[in-house]
Amino acid sequence: MLLTIDVGNTNVKIGVFKGEELRATWNLFTDVYKTADEYTALLRNLLAGSDLTMDDINGAIVSCVAPQLLYIFEGLCRRSFGFNPLIVGAGIRTGVKLNYDNPREVGADRVVNAVGAHHLYKGQLIVIDFGTATSLEVVSADGDFLGGAVAPGIGISAEALFKQTAMLPRVELHSPEKAIGKNTVAAMQSGLIFGYVGLIEGLVGRMKQELDGDVTVVATGGLSTTIARETDVIDEVAPDLTLVGLRLIYELNVHHPQRKRSG
Repeated sequence: MLLTIDVGNTNVKIGVFKGEELRATWNLFTDVYKTADEYTALLRNLLAGSDLTMDDINGAIVSCVAPQLLYIFEGLCRRSFGFNPLIVGAGIRTGVKLNYDNPREVGADRVVNAVGAHHLYKGQLIVIDFGTATSLEVVSADGDFLGGAVAPGIGISAEALFKQTAMLPRVELHSPEKAIGKNTVAAMQSGLIFGYVGLIEGLVGRMKQELDGDVTVVATGGLSTTIARETDVIDEVAPDLTLVGLRLIYELNVHHPQRKRSG
């Protein structure tokens, strides 16, 4: 089975594939202070909860935008499975042409999302990832990465309101009943949720004006379902898009099991 790990700035998403079947997924809080041993123990328990074991894993791939954690997950794979994981980065085959001024500036997560979206949906695509940052990627019908936009994520915007003001509280990120809030919490939720709906609708509209033909808009990430309920510009919600992209990249680069256990 294949272990796929997407390390973000806020969350670590982990999936286990048996062939093309996604057998299990988990979301963890990104903790730069955890050791490889701690993550290993956590992973072992998560696998056991899905009737899986460490011995079931014979391949792994990691996408990481938190460099301080990359060596932690490399160490986890070496010590737990006896092999190095495939790392999404420079020199790896992705099947995606990066039409970007400096391709090295494109984050691994954005490339992985482009790979997954092109596999799942045909034609021109706009892929929106509601993560720590809200990123929009434009993917051509041939699967090429054409560029996009990056905005602050909803979560860090909400946290900034709480930390940088004297009177505003920390609020839950769910849709209020009305845009006109009758109390501080409802007003903040309106600004955050409906404000981001407006941001997405505006950016998607501008991008579609720059593209010829039909465009499918795909959303992924933690708040993708919440935002998609409030707008008709999002056509598809794919919560496991990044994990699917990781599996495809792994298959493109590795043709034999990596496990090399000793004694």
